[in-house]
Amino acid sequence: MPELFAYTDGACSGNPGPGGWGALLIAREGERVVKERELSGGEAETTNNRMELLAAISALESLARPSTITVITDSAYVKNGVSQWIHGWKRNGWKTSTKKPVKNEDLWRRLDAAQKRHHVTWEWVKGHAGHPENERADELARSGMAPFKPAKQKS
Repeated sequence: MPELFAYTDGACSGNPGPGGWGALLIAREGERVVKERELSGGEAETTNNRMELLAAISALESLARPSTITVITDSAYVKNGVSQWIHGWKRNGWKTSTKKPVKNEDLWRRLDAAQKRHHVTWEWVKGHAGHPENERADELARSGMAPFKPAKQKS
C-alpha cells in the first residue's frame, strides 16, 4: 500500500491582497513515487493564513476515500492550530483563550471536518529552505495567485 503525502503552501501579495494556495499530493512506495497530483487556486482579496488553510483543506477534500496521509506544511499557524489550539476553540464555542472569536473560523471548521474522514499526521517544514516538495507547493500557490494579481504598470 503506498504512503500518501500532501505538501501544502499559501501565498499572498499584500496581507490582505491577492492570494493563492497550492498542494502537491504524492503517493510513494518506499522511495518510488507512484502517483502525483497538483492542486492550486486563489482569491482576489484574502490573507496568507486563509491560503495556508485552504491548501490543507483542498488536499484533504480531494481524497475520494478515507486515507492515511501525512500533511507537510510550512505554516506553524496551520500545524499548531489543527493539532493543538482547535481542541480548546471547540470547547470554548470557537473563542480563543482571551474570549475573542477565532479568526478564520469558517476554514478551521472546514479543515476539522475534512481531517475527520482521514488518519492525518501533521508535520512542519521550514519554508523557502530548499525542500523540493515544499518549493513546488509554493510555486503552485504563486500560480494560483497569478490570475488575481494586477498587471504591472508600464513606465
